[in-house]
Amino acid sequence: MEKSILLVDDAAFMRMMLKDILTKNGYTIAGEAENGAKALEKYKETMPDLVIMDITMPEVDGIQAVKDIMAFNKDAKIIMCSAMGQQAMVIEAIQAGAKDFIVKPFQAERVIEAIKKVIG
Repeated sequence: MEKSILLVDDAAFMRMMLKDILTKNGYTIAGEAENGAKALEKYKETMPDLVIMDITMPEVDGIQAVKDIMAFNKDAKIIMCSAMGQQAMVIEAIQAGAKDFIVKPFQAERVIEAIKKVIG
């Protein structure tokens, strides 16, 4: 069965890049959100196998969104995306329940490796 993934990033360009990597590797895009508040809404709507979440976003940031999604579903699988130099935020996100992280700019192999590690 195809795994569905929710993409959360305030930059449409980043979502597009990820969508390209994922669809080429046989994953389905459950939906997209541009901030943490929309991420929770979309998560509840689509119940994806995995969420790829940016850390820095307007309104609700990625760390708060991880907490919100984990509060809604403690079994949620979330991978964080971070820019270089956001280690402290990545650690905070992992403590909040994220399973792994990928660094921008994305390398397709690393993205797929992280996904396979988290959802098989």
